[in-house]
Amino acid sequence: MAFFKGQDIYSIDAKGRVNIPSKMRKSLSPEAMDTFAVTRGQDGCVIAYPLDEWKKYEERFQDLNQFDSKKRFFLRSILSWTEESAMDSQQRITISKRLMDDAGLTHKVLILGVGDHIEFWEPERYDNYIEGYKASYEETAEEVMTL
Repeated sequence: MAFFKGQDIYSIDAKGRVNIPSKMRKSLSPEAMDTFAVTRGQDGCVIAYPLDEWKKYEERFQDLNQFDSKKRFFLRSILSWTEESAMDSQQRITISKRLMDDAGLTHKVLILGVGDHIEFWEPERYDNYIEGYKASYEETAEEVMTL
């Protein structure tokens, strides 16, 4: 099971290729086959799940009642954005132009390890997200981590 953490700023080329940081590559399991499911994330980012982790979500998706309009909308929304991307020989994955445009990605990308997935952010957009969050880190940690 992958568990990603940390952050780095990397370049993203005109074809949407970006290196996966070595510290994050080390977290990949062999079952991921060096492949990610790349899709639209929440809050204005792109997310990439190792293929083995993504398969767990696909199993959950199959259990959703497609006759429920909210669940059907969710499935259409996430799956229409999702593409598989295998790392190339230079340890890069490709983010589609559509996803790059949606997340505002151009030349620099902030890469965050967030547990079972990696997030790709336009650096200023991420800073604005953090600064604009309603509660402080301490308040949020206390609320989230209180058992």
